Formats: sequence, C-alpha cells, structure tokens
Amino acid sequence: MAGWLRPLAGTLLLLEVAAAVSFLHHRYEEMVRALFRVQSECPYVTRIYSIGRSVEGRHLYVLEFSDYPGIHEPLEPEFKYVGNMHGNEVLGRELLLQLSEFLCEEYRRGSERVTRLLHDTRIHIMPSMNPDGYEVAAKQGPDGIGYLTGRNNANGVDLNRNFPDLNTFMYYSGEISGPNHHIPLPDNWKSQVEPETLAVIQWIGSYNFVLSANLHGGAVVANYPYDKSQDQRFRSHRRTANTPTPDDKLFQKLAKTYSYAHGWMHRGWNCGDYFVDGITNGASWYSLSKGMQDFNYLYTNCFEITLELSCNKFPPKEDLERQWMANREALVAFIEEIHQGIKGMVTDKNNNGIAGAVISVQGISHDVTSGEMGDYFRLLLPGTYTVTASAEGYQPQTVTATVGPAAPSLVHFQLKQDMVKKAPERKASGTRTNNKTLQKKVVPRSVRRGTQR
Repeated sequence: MAGWLRPLAGTLLLLEVAAAVSFLHHRYEEMVRALFRVQSECPYVTRIYSIGRSVEGRHLYVLEFSDYPGIHEPLEPEFKYVGNMHGNEVLGRELLLQLSEFLCEEYRRGSERVTRLLHDTRIHIMPSMNPDGYEVAAKQGPDGIGYLTGRNNANGVDLNRNFPDLNTFMYYSGEISGPNHHIPLPDNWKSQVEPETLAVIQWIGSYNFVLSANLHGGAVVANYPYDKSQDQRFRSHRRTANTPTPDDKLFQKLAKTYSYAHGWMHRGWNCGDYFVDGITNGASWYSLSKGMQDFNYLYTNCFEITLELSCNKFPPKEDLERQWMANREALVAFIEEIHQGIKGMVTDKNNNGIAGAVISVQGISHDVTSGEMGDYFRLLLPGTYTVTASAEGYQPQTVTATVGPAAPSLVHFQLKQDMVKKAPERKASGTRTNNKTLQKKVVPRSVRRGTQR
C-alpha cells in the first residue's frame, strides 16, 4: 500500500470502529443495518436468519454466533438471548446489539475467552421480539413516553402474557407432583397466540436450547421461575407466594451469576425496591400467567431467566454506555453458565443417535430429552447424581455421575433394545400346551424418532 494511503486507511478504520460502537437508540431499519454490519465483519462465525414476522410485517431477526454457523454440532449446546419483548423496554435491545459487536470484535482480535465461547457454544441473539411496539415507543422518545406506550404488539397484546398456560395444567391437572416437563400444547393453541409468540414457539421447538434469558426493563433484578404462583389467591400480593421449580437452587445460582457480574444489581436496592442478592423467584415478586420464562421450562429443555435491567424503561442515549459497561461482563458470564452439569450422547448398539431419549436425575423431578442427533444437555450443580436414560423400545440405563464446578461431565449412554421374551416352545412327543396356539415371536418396536423440543 502506498505510504499516503496508510494514514487514510487508518482513519477510515477508526471511523468504522467508532460508528460500530456508537451508543444510540436504533429504530428498526437501523437495528437491521447494525446486525448485517456485524455479519459482514465476522462472516465466518455469524449467520442472520428470521424466525417470522410481526403483526406489521417486520422481520424477527436472529444473529447467530458459531464456528459453524447454521449447523448444530453434537455436544455443542444452544444458547439464546431475547430482547425488547415489551416494545417500550428498550435497554435489552441496545445491549444485545452492543454484545453482538463486542463478540465479533473480540473474536477478530483473537480473544481467547470469546474464541473459546464461540467454538464451544452456538449463540442466538434476538434483539427485538416486538419491533412494532418499539416503533410506537420510539416515536415519543425517552422524554415524552408514557409508562405503557408501546409495551404491547400492534394488536394491543402483551406478549409476555400470551404463551400457552402450561402452569395451570401442571398445578391443577397433576397437582404439584404432576408432569412438569415437555407438557403438550392444547389443540387450539395456535389460534390463541400472536404472530410474534407463534414464531418464538416454533423457533424454540426447532432448536434444542439449553439456557436462555429474556431482557426487560422497569426494575433491576434477575428473576427466575416459576413466574406463576401455584395458588392464584396470592397473585395480588408481593413476596408472599414463592413457587420454586425442582431446579430452584440451580436457578438461583444462574440468577446470581448475572447479578454479581452486573455493576450494581447484586446490591439489592434498586428502583426503590429491594431484592436479596439482586435476584427473586418470579411468583414471590408477583404472579404472572402465560409468560415466556415458565413456558420454556415446561415445554422445552431450556432453562430461562428474566433480566430486569433498568429502572427507566426507555433510558436516554447518554445513559447507554454506562449501562453497557454495567452489563457487558454479566452478559458474557451468563452465556458461559451453559457449560456445567452433564452432557453426552444416547446411542444404540450401532452408535446411532437416539432422538427423544429421556434423561432423568434422581431427586429432581424435571427431565430433559436428547436432540435429533442423540445428544443431550442437563444443567446441574456440583455433586454426585444418579442419572437414567430411557427411550421407547430400549432398556433404560442408569449410571452415577459426578459433576464438578467447572466444565460439564461427559456421560454417554448406549441403550440395548428391549427384546420381548419368546413364548414357550412346544413340548416333546407331540403333546399340546393347554390346547392353545403357540405365540409367535414379537418383533421389537422400532425407536420413535422424535423431533427436538
């Protein structure tokens, strides 16, 4: 390169970097350009796809980070962030755009931490689940915005009250000891949800997500399931109806990971409210029905928490950089939490993956299932566990697994076919057995190849 071009090239690079990290509120078109800019800067580790459209036809874009974009690699867990579910709660949207830029830039400069994260994790980032609501809120801006303006989608529906109510099925059909994993959807569920909700349900049914967070505003706290109280008589009272999941201690640890990595969430006193360690059980705060957080836990393999990130739902642009610095480490540290517990392959005797195998942990009444390739992921705290893998047409297998504080333990299962015993053979000398026709050997049932939840 000619000598006189080098200063010009350097100046252009600085301008490009400055533009990329500007702290601004992004309208829909600007958000889309920001996503595609990241994809063009890191083309070999990113992919952009749309899971559907909003009521007004805006794409629900997702930016994926992976060393093999668009491909699920066996034993590599899937993670997701969802922002801007409420259109007027905008900080999560901006933080996820900043996170996307950060991951790309850190990967390009050779950061060992980010490179390892992208090589070992498939990360999906949706900055806005409610782009229509955002546009309504953004027209007024941070100064003139009403508290609820733009919260709902274009049909006036709160998307975080729009998922099928699987909690009620669990609480009242099977009581608290009833099924609380992979609960089937009601037959008419599609007619009861909004286009954005439908797109998300189909999305999380297409990927075997393991860990997730949805980003909100209006408080500063890490909220974990269940959101809906078992006893709805308590729904109007705050902090009176703690309703834990079977994975309550794990969820508390996940929430604390974000809270203590955040600039001030862990202090507890925020927005005129107090939460010990900056975390709360959702139903203990207030009961919420038909929310996305509980739906993830009850319908899929995914463990999701809700992150309330700012007292001001639409903070001024001057506050965005401070908020990014407060959340940057927490956003990365929370993704890293996906690498704990146990994971492995469930295969048959020929090493073919078995999809839909159920992974049960003794003492924790919440199961997960294997994906289409036969790989499974079960988040667990450090300890020793009795784990069973079972699948239709196979004999279950039980092992003891020890989980350490760092990387997940590899626990593989190879299941044997469940052969039905042969019927008694005819006796010698031509005599008959009770004059009945002898049964034929029954052919073993084939494995039901289920799809990922």
